[in-house]
Amino acid sequence: MTHRTSDRSRAAVAARTVLLLALGLGIAACGKDEPAAPAAGTDATAEAPAETAPAVTPENAVSSKVSALGTDELREAARKAYAENRLYAPAEDNAVEYYLALREKAPGDAAVSSALTDLLPMTVIAIEQSVQREDFAEAQRLAALLEKADPQHPALARLKTSITAQQTAAVKRAEQEKISAEEQAKRQEELERQRAADQQRQQEEAARQLAAQQQAAREQAAREEAERKAAEERAAAAATQAPAASRPAPEPARATAADLRPISTPAPRFPAAAMRSRTSGEVQVEFTVGTDGSVTSARVVRSEPARVFDREAVAAVREWRFQPIANPVTTRRTIGFNPGG
Repeated sequence: MTHRTSDRSRAAVAARTVLLLALGLGIAACGKDEPAAPAAGTDATAEAPAETAPAVTPENAVSSKVSALGTDELREAARKAYAENRLYAPAEDNAVEYYLALREKAPGDAAVSSALTDLLPMTVIAIEQSVQREDFAEAQRLAALLEKADPQHPALARLKTSITAQQTAAVKRAEQEKISAEEQAKRQEELERQRAADQQRQQEEAARQLAAQQQAAREQAAREEAERKAAEERAAAAATQAPAASRPAPEPARATAADLRPISTPAPRFPAAAMRSRTSGEVQVEFTVGTDGSVTSARVVRSEPARVFDREAVAAVREWRFQPIANPVTTRRTIGFNPGG
């Protein structure tokens, strides 16, 4: 069933792209020749062009087929798609669509929000790669998913502008080259083959990266849990050995990320090169706050675009100060960079 749906989706994408290029050629030709009247006896309705498929928008980015599934069905489909590296493709059978539909039905599910947070950076990269290979229908589909997931995503405006500009350039180029519909169809077939190969490879790599990040997070959580249990055991042993009358007061509860109270969190400096190019992005930084409230260590967990804002984000976080706490706390924050902000 998945293969048939995928074939139909690819065929629809190919038809839309061919029609877009044909419309571009037709617009350029307007004003040069008036369209000829249909010959006597010809059925004008039969010769009318087929209606274009509706544009993909955040409202219809998740297919009605996916939205019709129940909560348990969506949860299982999302888990399976994630495990099989169908992170954002093919259309109607990928983890992003399933999680977005599940978020509509279970808005308070923290696991769904966490999964989407992990998947969006891969979706951004997939949009950029689709634009590079001039696969504009796929780029628009993915951009609609990104906008539905996070309408305020820092990369969204840039990606939309890139899609429009590159699509316009492709139409002009097709007009100059006078590409026939048959030639364009052949190009589209090759584009579909390239997309399938690229997306399979890209999603497998993205899945490996996600697995590595999640494993590191699990190991960190296990270490913290082991330290907590060891501290509790030491405290229990000390309380047992001490005379009842001289037992110290119980230790205060350990501080967590929720206990951090910022005193000073200066914003990062915006890199000059990124400001000139009007580049926006975000960096997720993991840092540890010591008992005196100062940041003792900081590292980049992920960034988009890679390495553009990392140095400034880490430098800014190292200058942050919080109210003193009972024990060191490690947490993560996402810092946004917007040249217009």
